[in-house]
Amino acid sequence: MRIYLKRSAVGMIALLLLGAGLASAQEFEKVQIKTVPVAGNVSMLIGDGGNIGVLVGEDGVLLVDDEFPQLVDKIKAAVSSLNPGPIRFVLNTNWHYDHADGNELFARAGAVVIAHENSRRHMLSEQIFPEMPDLKIAPYPKEALPVITIANALTLHFSGDEVRMIHVPNAHSDGDILIQFVKANAFHTGDLFFSNGFPFINVSSGGTVEGMIEAADVILRMSDERTKIIPGHGPLSNREGVRAFKDLLTVGRDRIAAFVKKGMSLEEVLAAKPVEGLYKGGESWLSADMFVKIVFLDLTGEFRKK
Repeated sequence: MRIYLKRSAVGMIALLLLGAGLASAQEFEKVQIKTVPVAGNVSMLIGDGGNIGVLVGEDGVLLVDDEFPQLVDKIKAAVSSLNPGPIRFVLNTNWHYDHADGNELFARAGAVVIAHENSRRHMLSEQIFPEMPDLKIAPYPKEALPVITIANALTLHFSGDEVRMIHVPNAHSDGDILIQFVKANAFHTGDLFFSNGFPFINVSSGGTVEGMIEAADVILRMSDERTKIIPGHGPLSNREGVRAFKDLLTVGRDRIAAFVKKGMSLEEVLAAKPVEGLYKGGESWLSADMFVKIVFLDLTGEFRKK
């Protein structure tokens, strides 16, 4: 991995911030890939980073996101149990390493990597997260880069399904794509939706809380009561889960915005604990304080002033 960060145990600060699975070799060895049926020929793999979507059929295998190189062999084994055919495509919902760091190995094995054009642009240079000053990631190697990029939308007809890739601008970042499996009536949302608490919003790379709320609206408009939804992080969900996530974002934004309007500093807003108790699903993937900080920086335009 190409991460210039002090190593920490799973569940420590880096994991809370990006769900990144910054694990040692021994910790990666302990990771088990869990397969969850979704709908039709679509399944979800849960490992140590962003959830992976899998579409299998007579044309082979299509993956949505691919986690870490240390887990590629385990991912391949899980995929082979669903379909022994070749992994022909890897779609990156965004460029963050917990979603795309397996690209190089899958590409070397013959997969075609597809992502949004902004994701490829970010992959070409060092990844820096001002939200997390200690986190810097080297550029992706050439073999890991997407060879096909989209600006707004692209459709693949693969293994009996219609796979639609739709760019949702300025939501989790500036390079996210929403994946729809039309026949299966399922989505992979990437980090446009978290089913396990407050989300990370990469505001330094174009993400906004307003865009996240709009992304939830897009998913709600395109789904129905039978739709299955694979989130970027968290358990398999559905339309009601997305609606609850939208409410979490909307109420959180409004509470934080009220303090920003009063001219309060970040420290004062954090002390007021505006989102305390808002997420009722247990331990949130991202801490409440980090969510408040990110939304505060978004609403005040701190990164855009620089």
